[in-house]
Amino acid sequence: MFTLAENPINSIEVFLQKALKESLNYEEYRELVHQLATDNSNTGLERTEALANYTKLNDRRMGRWDKTLKMPETVIDKIKSLNQKLTWLVITESWCGDASPSLPVMNKMAELSSHLELRIVLRDEHPELMDVFLTNGARSIPKLIVLNGNTNDVLGEWGPRSPKATEMVMDEKKWYGKLRPEFKQELQVFYNKDKGEDILNDLVSLLSDLK
Repeated sequence: MFTLAENPINSIEVFLQKALKESLNYEEYRELVHQLATDNSNTGLERTEALANYTKLNDRRMGRWDKTLKMPETVIDKIKSLNQKLTWLVITESWCGDASPSLPVMNKMAELSSHLELRIVLRDEHPELMDVFLTNGARSIPKLIVLNGNTNDVLGEWGPRSPKATEMVMDEKKWYGKLRPEFKQELQVFYNKDKGEDILNDLVSLLSDLK
């Protein structure tokens, strides 16, 4: 059972209401990222050439994922059988490399079910909400918050990575104490070879656990 961090419930409701009100749908988010890539810029409080370049990379990567991602029939059937109205609220930023495969997968799943709505907010614009959903004490993104679509009660969370990618990151930190630049490229190679399967299976499992 999901348990919230030590924050007053009414405060969490306020944070969620604000985030939902200011959230973007997937198409709006893609348009935002594409425009930022065109303008050599990025979301977030910090604007740097490196983050702008990551935003450009993510724009291209998400474009490829949007066109090439395939859903197995068994997964399609499971998603279409969803009978509980849910909102998937994702916290991210334009430069987040782990979001570039995850968000297209989430969007494809949401497109398959009228009971599943995907909304997206920016981390640095919602720090209070982000701090309720830390990962090992860090503001790691993307972070998916699963909400009851009728009441906005929090039902679960996911992120920032699928199981295999998480294991890769843990091994990298174990051996090197940090994520090396070359490792970030290795992680993207894994995502490309995996074709979204690990993310998809983990998200389907998340939906199954809610029933």
